[in-house]
Amino acid sequence: MKTVLVVANETLGGAALLARIKEKAADADGLRLVICVPRTNPRQGNIIYDEAVFDAAQVRIDLARKILREEGIDAIGEVGDPDPYTATMDAIAEYRPDEIIISTYPAASSGWLRRDLVERIADATQIPVEHVVVDMDQEGVPFGVTLVVANRTAASPALLDALKARADDLQRHVFIFVVPQEGGQGVAARQARARLTQMIDRARAAGLICAGMIADPDPYNAVMNALQFFRVDDIVISTLPATRSGWMRADLIERVRRASNKPVEHVESTEAEAAA
Repeated sequence: MKTVLVVANETLGGAALLARIKEKAADADGLRLVICVPRTNPRQGNIIYDEAVFDAAQVRIDLARKILREEGIDAIGEVGDPDPYTATMDAIAEYRPDEIIISTYPAASSGWLRRDLVERIADATQIPVEHVVVDMDQEGVPFGVTLVVANRTAASPALLDALKARADDLQRHVFIFVVPQEGGQGVAARQARARLTQMIDRARAAGLICAGMIADPDPYNAVMNALQFFRVDDIVISTLPATRSGWMRADLIERVRRASNKPVEHVESTEAEAAA
């Protein structure tokens, strides 16, 4: 069985890369596909939360594996070192691939190419390395992507109904859930993780394609960092009613709408719905 290592980050959902992977799978008798996504530190906020950085890369892997499974291709994934060269070499040592695919933006906008990543990997390994260029500005992604931001209302029926309505309107739609870890790390992170898990479980039970991450305690920073990590079409923000919501008192909806230039939908849930 041939092992192919795919190294990508922001271009992982690009049509050109997905098409090349499908070609590889069609040509091979048996294919073991390994996806390596190097971690990327966020630009927004004064503190870097390690779990949030790891989660952002894992979201890419989870969604890529789901999309590939729909094409009949099984894949395994690994979150890598922030340095793409180190991440690739670590994955090579672990999985011993027969071929490597490195996916980047075009040369004018690719930090990986400015660091000669493709040539350095080829020289260091003597393994066939293929470079796939993905121009997301030109080709976009082959599915709609909605960023969903929630915390105490993460599992509310009103939010799930809004997401199901979105999915029904499109042939293929992906949801990326973001749960700010209000209060920082420790107990707050565990609570955010529990809410995220419940949110994902309910969404998948409803047939939605989704993955998620915990994020910066400041919901505005959480949204801005997610927009750095992922290319999204629109945003859904779920809150308690204005009289009970710190996010609403901080004018989160309008701030995100102005900063992102994306359509932003506000879904409101009562405390009883959130608790249920």
